[in-house]
Amino acid sequence: MALTKHPRQLLVIITEAVLEKRLVQDVKRLGAQGYTVYDVRGEGTSGVREGAWEADRTIEMKVICEAGVADRIAEHVLATYAPHYGVTLFFTDVQVLRPQKF
Repeated sequence: MALTKHPRQLLVIITEAVLEKRLVQDVKRLGAQGYTVYDVRGEGTSGVREGAWEADRTIEMKVICEAGVADRIAEHVLATYAPHYGVTLFFTDVQVLRPQKF
């Protein structure tokens, strides 16, 4: 059986948990059909984020979508949230089997 694969972009947003509800609204409004959110911990240029208390929580949001949608979301996040919050964004090329879901 040959699988038909379809190219998409995986956009990963790592940011402060206080932004989760706003990001969910934003990614839907900007064209994403879905997302996944995890609580994460780590250390980087913003220091150590252990998530021990609410104001210290960090999330990772993953969005698989068309490249244009990923670009729109990233541009919005950079313009709206990056100047005021810790934000890391990166893209990965992925292949999906059911393109209608993404």
